[in-house]
Amino acid sequence: MFPLHSWPGLAVACLLAVVVAVAVTAILAVVLRLIGRRRQWPELLIRHVRMPFRLFLVVIVLWIAVAVSMPPEVTAAWRSGINHTFLILSIATGVWFVAAFVVFVEDLGLARYRLDVPDNRYARRVRTQVLILRRLTIVAAVVIGLGAVLLTFPALQAAGASLLASAGVIGIIAGVAAQSSLANLFAGIQLAFSDAIRIDDVVVVEQQWGTIEEITLTYVVVHVWDDRRLVLPSTYFTTKPFENWTRQHSELLGSIEFDLDWRVSTGGMRAELNRILATTDLWDHRTGILQVTDAIGGWVRVRVLVTAKDAPTLFDLRCLVRERLIDWMQRYSPTSLPRQRVELVEPPEPRDRPARARSEEEGRLFSGSPENEQRAQQFTDAIPIIRDSDGDSDSDGDLDADADATAAATEATSPRDEENR
Repeated sequence: MFPLHSWPGLAVACLLAVVVAVAVTAILAVVLRLIGRRRQWPELLIRHVRMPFRLFLVVIVLWIAVAVSMPPEVTAAWRSGINHTFLILSIATGVWFVAAFVVFVEDLGLARYRLDVPDNRYARRVRTQVLILRRLTIVAAVVIGLGAVLLTFPALQAAGASLLASAGVIGIIAGVAAQSSLANLFAGIQLAFSDAIRIDDVVVVEQQWGTIEEITLTYVVVHVWDDRRLVLPSTYFTTKPFENWTRQHSELLGSIEFDLDWRVSTGGMRAELNRILATTDLWDHRTGILQVTDAIGGWVRVRVLVTAKDAPTLFDLRCLVRERLIDWMQRYSPTSLPRQRVELVEPPEPRDRPARARSEEEGRLFSGSPENEQRAQQFTDAIPIIRDSDGDSDSDGDLDADADATAAATEATSPRDEENR
């Protein structure tokens, strides 16, 4: 049989330590399941802390086994290094175990507040705050563990005094350099405890309708209705306006509007609306009315107001009412459908001409009055040629050849005028 303080003894001690750690973990899990057979918290505890507790226990028992069975030929420097390594591992696994246990306590508290109920405003508020606290807890645990690990080094312990002396200057520089990050950090904490938004809140941001899916210390994730994710900084919700449809309660009121013809039967539409609401489970029986809100511009504006238990149900209810009313109008009230009318009007014949028109016509030379018409007829008729007995021209012998030619041309073209006379 080999001695304990030898390399084979060290190997056997380490193997036994691992077996003991696994066995202790398994025994504790069985005991917890037996104690809380009809409860959910043992399973939740086992699921959260099994792995970190097992690793922490393994590190502790291995450290003990190595310290007990270390061979004498190992130098002091190696002993110090091995102990320092186990110290760092124990700090890391211990911090992990504590953080996991805190997360278990938070989940145990969240289990009391269900989100699958109609009025879950308080549950969503508690869940939002607990999730922010969980992130703060994890960050604090990591920072504390990292600080504890760094303090195990003697050189860093000596430099701690100088670091603390210059903490004021470093804080100012870090604050100026990380101003936006710090602003988002404090905005995230403010959102968690100001109750402005909560997990599963229905919001409208950047003209997008969606639900709050995740709230972190620096950003907020909005699940948009078409399965996109809108990631916004936490400062957005503290500096810009947005719509929160479920801040006070989840019940909502929605409207459906129609532009219809003037011959619409509002009584028939109202009766059909009541029949639709009575046959669906989407309506919460709070409000269901139909009103004529406008009647100008050739249309009649009909508005329907309905209520539902939450935003998704309200959307489905509005679509259902819109579809059913359109189908009812097409089948039973086609005169309600919107129409555009065009009226063609012919201008009437004027009975009496205006005085100005008469005065203008009277001022003309050949139209406007019987005398002017007669004058025009004289100018358009053939000009008679008067001859003497000798066959000469008119007694006025001063007619030149051009006048004779004109008279001849006129006389040659006037048989029709003579016939008309």
